Amino acid sequence: MTFSKPSTQVSSGVLTTHSGALSAHSGSISRRAFIAGSTCLAGSLSLPFKAMAQTAPAIRYEANSPQGQQMLKSYAVAIKKMLALPTDHPHNWFRIAFIHYMDCPHGNWWFYVWHRGYIGYVEQIIRHYSGNPSFALPYWDWTASPQMPDMMFEGVLTPTDSAYGEMTQNIETFTQSMQPALQRYWQSLNSAQREQLKHRGYQTFDQFWNGVTGYDPESGQYIPGNAAFATMPTSRYLSRANPNLDAKTAHACSPQVVVPGLKPTRFYDGDNMVNSFCSSKTNSHNHHTGGTTFSVLEGQPHNQVHNNIGGVPTWNPGPYGNMTNFLSPVDPIFFLHHANMDRLWEVWERKQQVIQEPTLPTDPVALRQLKEEPFLFFFNAQGDPILNGKAGDYLSTSAFNYVYAPGFIDPAMADNVTRNAAMIQGTIQGDKANVTLQQAPGKTLFAVITFQRSTDPSAPRQFDITLNAPEGKMRLTPEDPHFAGIISLFGPAHGKAHDVTFIVPIPQHNQVIQQLQQLKGNQSLQLKFDLTHDQNTAPAIKALHIQAL
Repeated sequence: MTFSKPSTQVSSGVLTTHSGALSAHSGSISRRAFIAGSTCLAGSLSLPFKAMAQTAPAIRYEANSPQGQQMLKSYAVAIKKMLALPTDHPHNWFRIAFIHYMDCPHGNWWFYVWHRGYIGYVEQIIRHYSGNPSFALPYWDWTASPQMPDMMFEGVLTPTDSAYGEMTQNIETFTQSMQPALQRYWQSLNSAQREQLKHRGYQTFDQFWNGVTGYDPESGQYIPGNAAFATMPTSRYLSRANPNLDAKTAHACSPQVVVPGLKPTRFYDGDNMVNSFCSSKTNSHNHHTGGTTFSVLEGQPHNQVHNNIGGVPTWNPGPYGNMTNFLSPVDPIFFLHHANMDRLWEVWERKQQVIQEPTLPTDPVALRQLKEEPFLFFFNAQGDPILNGKAGDYLSTSAFNYVYAPGFIDPAMADNVTRNAAMIQGTIQGDKANVTLQQAPGKTLFAVITFQRSTDPSAPRQFDITLNAPEGKMRLTPEDPHFAGIISLFGPAHGKAHDVTFIVPIPQHNQVIQQLQQLKGNQSLQLKFDLTHDQNTAPAIKALHIQAL
């Protein structure tokens, strides 16, 4: 049974920013103000974008709260029904995941807005199938609770449940069940959709399906780490017996990283990426060539949580669980993870309002480019394709009429924001980077590290950053005085080798940071950065600079 419905027309330019309910005192944000700000919105629309009477916004609760657990029960009801839908139905659970596989942006400034649109439509679809008209996606606040919510190990809330087995017992079964439906969908795509898929390297359906199986036509081999498909028994690494994020992932989700990630004062700042809330500005949201700079929150908690749940580094070099590659939404935890990323974007916007800084690009040309980017692969709750949607349709939470119940927030995160702090360029000696400082130049020190991502699919996806560590020191823990952070690569290795840059807040307990704070007069201290991995397969650092914010 093939579903072929007319496209839904989306009006751009209808989104509004939510109202104040914020207060500033000595440059900080009060918790009361954040709570108030998260419970009111000025103007709301329920998608598809039609004029209608205002209704109270849905509340996205933290998953471990009593309200969040009730929402998870509704979530499970809907997923069970969606797993049973025909594979030609756009609301089939696996078809929902393929939207992400076909279109998701990572490492560019459309990351946040695309995922807001994606989870917003999925939230409405879940609301329909759950029978709960008040359903709102819970968020997983991994800063406050760095272990997977216990209910996510029950029934269809985990992809290891037998309900998934009919499709995911092996790749042959999955191919037999899913491939014909996707071939029919592929044939129905219009020229604009086909053009976007070409940018992702999918010029033919065979190329598209090779990413599912991990098949490399050049070598004639299947690359386990590149396969988007995951078998049911190993579809998730974390389990009820092992629910905790590992120590390095918990560090990436900690206030030591999240609070600095909220400090930038520009939505995008190409001249000073430490001051950019978003990752690289690219020609389109499917642009995957050239260098990429990951902003703090995307490069750190986002990437690391995906990989830890999917089995990196324990299952290197693959196969991995769902969360490690682009079919990650097969795992229901995906939507809780991204709801939290979306919440942090909303928190950042309210911080910007308090310190009277813009929440979007101020350059008219850049703002137009951001808003006009077409998102062409979403489906709404009626099963209609959204064929003329644009990024500008999803720049506000009012697009889907929801707010967030309070989660982790540091009221002092807006204090003493240092604007336009000077970059201190490092030098490269061998595969290490060195920079000399005379003092700690601000409250938070960031290392901006560039290296070349390997196209070898068996290459590690996670590296430690050491700072002034003894030669050969590896196996660091976040408590180690030489631990400076972690780098985690999300998604399969493909295409040509390209440079990637990560912005990493250096922990305040780091031995070198403490020494910097004690320097006096003409004293100076050399900082030596290195990327390490247990198997001595870490890439060489190509460029580094230090900056404070």
